[in-house]
Amino acid sequence: MTDDVVASVVRQWQAVAPGLDTAPMELIGRINRCAALLQQAEDAPLRSAGLTRAEFDLLGAVRRSARELTPGELARETFSSGAAVTKRLRALHERGLLTRRSDDRDRHVAHVRLTDDGRELVDRLLPEQLAYESSVLAGLDEETRTRLGAHLAELLVQLEGRLGPHRR
Repeated sequence: MTDDVVASVVRQWQAVAPGLDTAPMELIGRINRCAALLQQAEDAPLRSAGLTRAEFDLLGAVRRSARELTPGELARETFSSGAAVTKRLRALHERGLLTRRSDDRDRHVAHVRLTDDGRELVDRLLPEQLAYESSVLAGLDEETRTRLGAHLAELLVQLEGRLGPHRR
């Protein structure tokens, strides 16, 4: 197996503190490094459409829902702050990709839905984005991807149970 940057960091720590258990660093460091590299790639199909990953995730959350969503629901669904969702909603509304409707009973609550243009954009981009993500993972065979997916799902369930509520 080829050395990665985390292996180098671990070796350095083991030289400085030989008795230190670096196993958690090895796993979490690699997960963090993978996430950082994936974020740097900036999702080419989304970028070409003038969207960030966070904006696409928000549009996707609305598209998957069978009903209008509130900004609070979108914040929970996309693991974002309320302020970040509000900023993204404003930008996407200005682009004509979604509409906001005030609640009949509480004018402070908005209900969000996609416009026809927003739905068409998501439906066009999703297959392109999935193909892009497949190409990013092309170096892993199907069995490895399946095992890795299962292990990451198990880790996610554990972390959600201990560090934060399940957001569905």
